Amino acid sequence: MRKERDTVDTRADGQDWLTDRFEEHRPQLRAVAYRMLGSVSEAEDAVQDAWLRLNRADTSEVENLGAWLTTVVARVCLNALRSREHRREDPLEVRVPDPIISSEDGADPERQAVLADSVGLAMLVVLETLTPAERLAFVLHDMFAVPFEEIAPMIERSPAAARQLASRARRRVQGQAPSPDPDLGRQRDVVNAFLAAARDGDFDALVSVLHPDVVLRSDGGTARARQTVLISGARAVAAQAVTFGRLSPFARPALVNGAAGIVVVAQERPISVMAFTVAGGQVAAVDVLSDPDRLNALDLTVLDD
Repeated sequence: MRKERDTVDTRADGQDWLTDRFEEHRPQLRAVAYRMLGSVSEAEDAVQDAWLRLNRADTSEVENLGAWLTTVVARVCLNALRSREHRREDPLEVRVPDPIISSEDGADPERQAVLADSVGLAMLVVLETLTPAERLAFVLHDMFAVPFEEIAPMIERSPAAARQLASRARRRVQGQAPSPDPDLGRQRDVVNAFLAAARDGDFDALVSVLHPDVVLRSDGGTARARQTVLISGARAVAAQAVTFGRLSPFARPALVNGAAGIVVVAQERPISVMAFTVAGGQVAAVDVLSDPDRLNALDLTVLDD
């Protein structure tokens, strides 16, 4: 009887150890999954799937549990992306990924972990245009320093081919997702100038605060398909931005994926989330989510006073 109880206790200790190790790696796993999928809920599902697989697997020969778990999550995300592509779930021209909202006082620890090495919404929008294999190669190598020798088996390619995929993705990201100004104060000043010009209907002031090649992407979802637009050029974006002026009384400053942005809330309902990419003292990109279904799923309690 004593021997049986010792066996049970040992197994319990082993499970506790496994749980503790998994929780240590959870922040990075969530960060990998969010960058791969652009969806907070799907990222959580992928991490949970990794936990279930860990419980079923024999990891006695695993030397690096963190690397093993990262590989599992990456494979789960790759399958999800391929399934999404096959089903063509997103027929709209623009898809703005799920934003992560934080108060300007600072992100809470969980959100900060997901945003390690801050990944702006504009970059995630560009990642949405990559093939699943390109996205995996770029995210794992460029963001998490996973060697191409480890990436290659996941996508059934050679290390050289994986390197080429990451390089192709990198060129697209660098060409379409400008590097934001690292100073949050300067970001906020530019965003405030944009909002003031929109509120006053000052077209010239709007043009001056916008980069000549600025891009405005707005995702209204299937419920608001007419609000799903892609506009480029300072004058074209300024003409569209004038309509934002009527929303200014409801605009609340926030961090959107770690950068200066706003959340428009009216009658306690979120109307839109606006993420700004500020570079060189001008707005280089504006990404707007106005899909009511996805907005209602956001956790905005972090903005409560």
